[in-house]
Amino acid sequence: MKKLINDVQDVLDEQLAGLAKAHPSLTLHQDPVYVTRADAPVAGKVALLSGGGSGHEPMHCGYIGQGMLSGACPGEIFTSPTPDKIFECAMQVDGGEGVLLIIKNYTGDILNFETATELLHDSGVKVTTVVIDDDVAVKDSLYTAGRRGVANTVLIEKLVGAAAERGDSLDACAELGRKLNNQGHSIGIALGACTVPAAGKPSFTLADNEMEFGVGIHGEPGIGPPPLLFP
Repeated sequence: MKKLINDVQDVLDEQLAGLAKAHPSLTLHQDPVYVTRADAPVAGKVALLSGGGSGHEPMHCGYIGQGMLSGACPGEIFTSPTPDKIFECAMQVDGGEGVLLIIKNYTGDILNFETATELLHDSGVKVTTVVIDDDVAVKDSLYTAGRRGVANTVLIEKLVGAAAERGDSLDACAELGRKLNNQGHSIGIALGACTVPAAGKPSFTLADNEMEFGVGIHGEPGIGPPPLLFP
C-alpha cells in the first residue's frame, strides 16, 4: 500500500503539526497533546469536545471550529486518548457554560472519557456526556460493549455544535445529542482493508469480487455469512 509517511513513529506528531500550520484558527497544545480553537475558551457558549484514536481523519481535529467542536483529543493510531489529554483540553475550552463530551462507544474511549469526566467534576467544571452508538452491525445487549459509534458522530458534532453556537444550554445540547444518536443508524461496507502504519500489512484480505458487510472502522470482522460476492 502506497502512503505518504516519513516514519511510522512520527505519524501523529507530523500530521498534527501540519494541521496547525495549515489552519491558523487552530492551536496545537503539547504535553499532553490536544487541539483547540485558537480563540478558546469562548465565553457564554457551551464547549464541545471529542476525540478518539487517530487514523480516521479528518475526525476529530478536522471538525474543530465555530459551530462545531471547541477541541479534540487525538490518541495514537487506533488508540483512545488518555484521560489527562481529555481533562486538560476540557479545562482549556471551558468558557463557563460547561463542557459536553461527545464519546464514540468503544471500550477504551468510554473508560478514558469517564475518568476525565470524574476529574472535571472534582475540579468544579460543569460537564456531561453523549455516547454515540449508531452501528447496527453490532448486537446491543448486556453481554457486549454494544453498538459502535461511527458515521453519526460527524452529524452530531455539527448539529450540536450549531446549537452550542446559538447559545443553547449544556443540558439542551446534551438532550439534542442523545436524540440525534437515537435517530441515527449506520452500517459499514468495505471493499478492502485498512493498513495500520506500524503493522505494514492489511488487517484482512478480500478477493477482487468480494466485499465485507458490517465491517468496523478498525477492521473488525463483518457479520453474517462470508464476504459478499459481486455479481
